[in-house]
Amino acid sequence: MATKKVAKVGIKKEKGYLYFVDKNGDISAAKMARGKKKGGSPKKVAKVGIKKESGYLYFIDKNGDISAAKMVRGGKKKKKATKKKATKKRATKKKATKKKATKKATKKKATKKKAKKRK
Repeated sequence: MATKKVAKVGIKKEKGYLYFVDKNGDISAAKMARGKKKGGSPKKVAKVGIKKESGYLYFIDKNGDISAAKMVRGGKKKKKATKKKATKKRATKKKATKKKATKKATKKKATKKKAKKRK
């Protein structure tokens, strides 16, 4: 994420507050909602008056300065809405396939050998 520093302000962030760049380009802070407690209304912390460009996300960095990052506009593209005609699905008949004749293993009948008489 390539960021550029827009204005050096150097504000000290207080815990429990959300700091952001408002519509006028100034830094505002609002008390964050915690549990059942509601958040507070935003109050101006520093008057900077920067001009915002479209396509950029403005935020307060770790040093307390205003920085901007180019917004990533990606994601899945939407398809154009087209009307589809209702088509009936035809029932496809499966062709009957003949099975190959397989040789069955036949059991040999047990035959009794006639015992030769010895003289």
